[in-house]
Amino acid sequence: MLSLVAIVSFLPGSPRGWAADSTVTLDLLLVNARIWTGNPKIPEATTLGVAQGRVVWVASAEQWQKIRNWVSARRVIDAQNRRVVPGFYDSHLHLLTGGLRLSQVALKDAADEAEFGRRLREFDRKLPRDQWMLGGEWDHDRALKGQLPSAEWLDRYVKDRPVFLRRYDGHMAVANSRALQLAGITKDTPEVGGGVIYRQPGSREPTGLLRDAAMSLVEKVIPPPSEKAIVEAVRRALGELRMYGITSVQDMDGSDAATRRKLFRLYQRWAQEGELSCRIDLRWPLLNWRELADLGVTANFGNDFVRIGGVKGFMDGSLGSSTAKFFQPYLNEPESTGIFVTPPAVMRMMVRQADAAGLSVAVHAIGDQGNAEMLTIFHEVTQVNGARDRRFRIEHAQHLRPADIPRFAGSKVIASMQPYHVIDDGRWAEGRIGPARCATSYAFRSLLDAGAVLAFGSDWSVAPLNPMLGIDAAVHRRTLDGKHPEGWFPEQRITVEEALRAYTQGSAYAAFQEHSRGQLAPGYLADFVILSEDILDPAQRDRLAKIRVMMTIVGGKVVYESPPPQ
Repeated sequence: MLSLVAIVSFLPGSPRGWAADSTVTLDLLLVNARIWTGNPKIPEATTLGVAQGRVVWVASAEQWQKIRNWVSARRVIDAQNRRVVPGFYDSHLHLLTGGLRLSQVALKDAADEAEFGRRLREFDRKLPRDQWMLGGEWDHDRALKGQLPSAEWLDRYVKDRPVFLRRYDGHMAVANSRALQLAGITKDTPEVGGGVIYRQPGSREPTGLLRDAAMSLVEKVIPPPSEKAIVEAVRRALGELRMYGITSVQDMDGSDAATRRKLFRLYQRWAQEGELSCRIDLRWPLLNWRELADLGVTANFGNDFVRIGGVKGFMDGSLGSSTAKFFQPYLNEPESTGIFVTPPAVMRMMVRQADAAGLSVAVHAIGDQGNAEMLTIFHEVTQVNGARDRRFRIEHAQHLRPADIPRFAGSKVIASMQPYHVIDDGRWAEGRIGPARCATSYAFRSLLDAGAVLAFGSDWSVAPLNPMLGIDAAVHRRTLDGKHPEGWFPEQRITVEEALRAYTQGSAYAAFQEHSRGQLAPGYLADFVILSEDILDPAQRDRLAKIRVMMTIVGGKVVYESPPPQ
C-alpha cells in the first residue's frame, strides 16, 4: 500500500514533515467542495484531507482522481458543491461578556421608550429578587430619540433592585437610584480621571449616567459572576461561535482579576478535556502587564487551543458616548473633544514597559486624536526598544485623519476593526462629528490601499457575532436605517474576498499565527466551514448577510451542523 507521502507527492505544495510510514487512512476527507484555500499558490480546490487535526493536502478534481484509489478516511463529508472557506477568526470580542449577555436584559433593538420600559418590567418580574439587573446594551439614538436615560427615568420601571445598564458600546452606563446608593455616589463624589459623572443641571447631584472610568464606581460593588455562571456563559458563547463558523477568537475580555483567573482556568481545563470547540487567545489588561511579565510570559504563550495573546489597553472612549478623543469638538457637545481614558504619558510608559517585557500590545483607539497619539506612541516605543516583529495593534481605528492612514503601514501597526460598526454608527455619526471627519471613518479601502493589515472581528457583544454580517457591512456599508442603499461613504467599500481575508488571514497575522491559521494549506490547522451559498459568487453579493454556516469543523472534528429546515 502506498504511504501518505507517496500519495501527496502527486500534488503541488505537498506537506513536509509527515512520517514516511504514515498510513493512507485519513481522519477526515472532504470531497465535492468549492474550497477557497486562501493560498495564492493553490487558490481553489475540490478535495481536502485531514490527519491529526491538520490539513494534509488540498487537491483539484483532476488531482483527486489520481489518488482516490489509495485513500480511505474515517469520515467522508460530501460538501455537495458548496463553498468552503477557512474557519472565521474573530480578532476582537468579549467572550464571557457575550455569553453572560445572552441571559441578561436586552435593550439594543428596543424601538421606543415604551418597549424599553416594558422589557425592563418583564425582566424584573422573572429575575430573582436578590440579583442585580445587568446587561442592557441600550441605544438612546434608537429608543429614546437621542435623549440620554437617567436614574429617575429607570426608577419608573425598576426601583426596588439595583440596576446597572450599559450602552451597547460599553463606554456609558446608567444606574438607578438603588445602584447609586449602594455605590455611594452622591453630590460629594469627586470626579474620576478618564471618566465622567453626569450631574443635574445647576447642581452636583448625579443623574445616574456614567461614562468610561466613572462606571467603575458602580462596577466595584456588583457581585462578580459565580463559577457556575461563568461555566454556563462560556458554554452558551461557544455554541454561538460554532453556529457562526468562528473557529478562533482573540478574547479582549474585560473582567475583574478574580473572574479572569477563573475564566482562564476554565479555558485550560476544557482544552485539556477536549471540550473547547474554539481556539482562544486571551488578552490581559495593559494596566496589569506586570502580572504576565513577572511570570516570564511573553507574546503568544500557550498551545493551539489556549494562548495568552498579550495585553490590551484603552486610549479613549467611544463615538456613541461622545468620549472618543478628537482634535476638534463634537457637534452635539461643542464644549467637548472627548476624553483620554488613559493619559498619553501614562500610555507611553505602559506600552514601552510591556513591549520591553516581550508582550504583544493592542490598544483601543477610536477618535482621530486617540489614533494619532497611539501611532506616535507605537513609533516612539519601536525606536526606544529596538527593532523586532512586534505587530502593535490599534483596536477599532475608527476615525482617522487622512495623514494618519499611511502611518499604519509605515509603523507596521495592524488595524483591528469591526466592520458592523459602520452600518450601525453610520446612522448617527455625522451628527456627532460631521461629514468631513466621517469621510475617513472606518476607512477600510484607504487602509488597504496604503498597505495596512486589516484584522476583522465583531466586538461581540457590542455588535452581532455573525461574520457574514460583518463582511456584508464591509462590502456594502449600507446603514441599518436604510438611508444609504449605495453605501455610507461608498469609496471606502472593499471586495468580498478582501473582507474574507481580513476575517481569516488578517486576524491570524495579528496573532502571529499566519503559518497555522487563516488558510487551508498543507500543515495548517484543519479549521473550516461549509457555507449555504457561495460567498464569492457575484450573484450572491446582495445577499451576503443571509448566507448561513452549514457545518463548522475544528481540528478535523465536526463541531456544528445546521439543523435541517422545518
